Amino acid sequence: MVDERELLMMEAYDEGVVTEVIRPAAVLPESSARAVLVELAMRDVLARGHWQTTPTLWRRYDRPFDGPDGTSGTAELLGTMQVAYGTPTRYEITIYRATITRLGQEHGWSVVALCDEALGYGGLDLMSCPRADLAPPPKPFRF
Repeated sequence: MVDERELLMMEAYDEGVVTEVIRPAAVLPESSARAVLVELAMRDVLARGHWQTTPTLWRRYDRPFDGPDGTSGTAELLGTMQVAYGTPTRYEITIYRATITRLGQEHGWSVVALCDEALGYGGLDLMSCPRADLAPPPKPFRF
């Protein structure tokens, strides 16, 4: 299983990794967020699916986990989505970065395809997903 440190090292050293910052960040509204979370849970790698989710990272694998005691075994990571639950409001989810591994690229995955698969469970795609409001930064404090 790939943890956050290992993912960071993969991104730093793997020439085949494609990372895209989603600007402005995509924001899943409450109704879509609930649907996406339910569907991703039903498609968990431990339940013969392809997704592994945490409140900060959604991972897409090429196959369900088949290793001993719920480990990844021969499953390989295709891509990840970095997310934040409860932002900008309590029941929304913000998607702000996506990464496709070299293996993911070899299998035809792109950032848009990865996001569209996950968002599709909530009836959205990356193009139609609402975006974060980009307010200008506050003025500097002056005496």
